[in-house]
Amino acid sequence: MNRCLACLLSIALLAGGEFALAQAQTQKIVGDIVSVDGLRLEVKITGGRDVSVKLADNFRLSARSAADATKLAPGAYVGATAVPQLDGTLLAREVHVFPESMRGTGEGHRAIDAEPGSTMTNATIASVRARGEPMRSTTNATVAEVSGAADGRALTLAYKGGEKVVVVPENVPIVMVEPAERSLLVPGAHVIIYATAQPDGTLAAERLTVGKNGFEPPPL
Repeated sequence: MNRCLACLLSIALLAGGEFALAQAQTQKIVGDIVSVDGLRLEVKITGGRDVSVKLADNFRLSARSAADATKLAPGAYVGATAVPQLDGTLLAREVHVFPESMRGTGEGHRAIDAEPGSTMTNATIASVRARGEPMRSTTNATVAEVSGAADGRALTLAYKGGEKVVVVPENVPIVMVEPAERSLLVPGAHVIIYATAQPDGTLAAERLTVGKNGFEPPPL
């Protein structure tokens, strides 16, 4: 009897833990700010529905604005969302360019929950070459020839413990990322909020991104 009770208790604790984990999972909310009331945002999401999100007292805010391939130079610190290709390289879906003040943010290579096989690589660009151009050797990983082609670029991204080659086609969004002031959170601004559901059903967030000067950040 005691053994059965212990087994049932273990199952209950496991189920409770899984439920708590599910409750704590982060969800991405993409939309336009309708109103701001202190730390509470009303956001109109795709489909026209309004949702309310409570921001943490110390929430983290970043801004995004449009950039282009000229920002993809050796020495730049970037974050590339990508999917694997058959040749072992990664195909970029979006590239974020960080300012010097944010160098080292999230450095490394990891899986993310965007689409099957998706990864995020935050690293320093060691070299940039035309897509399909053979790799050139260099004695300094942060100094290399910069070249491009009509069908895109191949970036060698170096981080502590490894490196990845990420192919960036011409049509891939390239976005500047920078720290932001709360003054950018105004009605009409486009935001991407990373929120978690609370036990009472409300949504709370510790970080979000806002488009700068009317820019609409890609939702990846």
